[in-house]
Amino acid sequence: MLTREGISIELSPRQLEIVELIQKRAPITGEQIAEYFGVTRPSIRSDLVLLSMLGIIDAKPKVGYFIGSTLLKQESGISDIAHKRVKEVMGIPIVLRGNATVNDAVVTLFLEDVGSLTVVDSSGALEGIVSRKDLLKVTVGNAQASNVLLGMVMTRYPNIVTVSPEDSVRDAMRKMIKHEVDGLPVVMPFQSSEGPTKVEVVGRITKTTVMKLLYEVIADQT
Repeated sequence: MLTREGISIELSPRQLEIVELIQKRAPITGEQIAEYFGVTRPSIRSDLVLLSMLGIIDAKPKVGYFIGSTLLKQESGISDIAHKRVKEVMGIPIVLRGNATVNDAVVTLFLEDVGSLTVVDSSGALEGIVSRKDLLKVTVGNAQASNVLLGMVMTRYPNIVTVSPEDSVRDAMRKMIKHEVDGLPVVMPFQSSEGPTKVEVVGRITKTTVMKLLYEVIADQT
């Protein structure tokens, strides 16, 4: 589906295959494209005209077809996002202490309009993550759930997927997809002279963060 000037246009399977073919073999002539599909040039003329009008492909006389400016700009924009560092796009972490209650977490989730909260210890080191799903599990059928401490329901570190400020947005996206989570805490090594290695939470990156970045790229091309 392609949106341009407020109009949604759904490309046919053959049109999508034409674009893929041109991406791989540009410049390629109309005759070569027709030969690839085993049809005559006139039978694909309407497809080539539509793709040209949308700026998805372009043509040079006596040279052939190649990818157009619309698709190149969009691909370039998405590539730029993927290679950005997490520290360039991360948001401020929403944190609570482990001795906060489920009621505190529910109120904070709604006030901050987020899907999960970061739990830290007294030194500020990452202790755990509590999500809406975690809260739902403990509250259903439990009249005393509001007074339960977050330390009892959170997913504890190190059983948490994290990213570094220096990781790319692509790395963060891959981790969110692989582990089926909506967001990741951004962490750095915590300077501590005692106990096991700890990490400090310095930000958060979510699927919403990535979606907003992608939308900006797409919106610029419509």
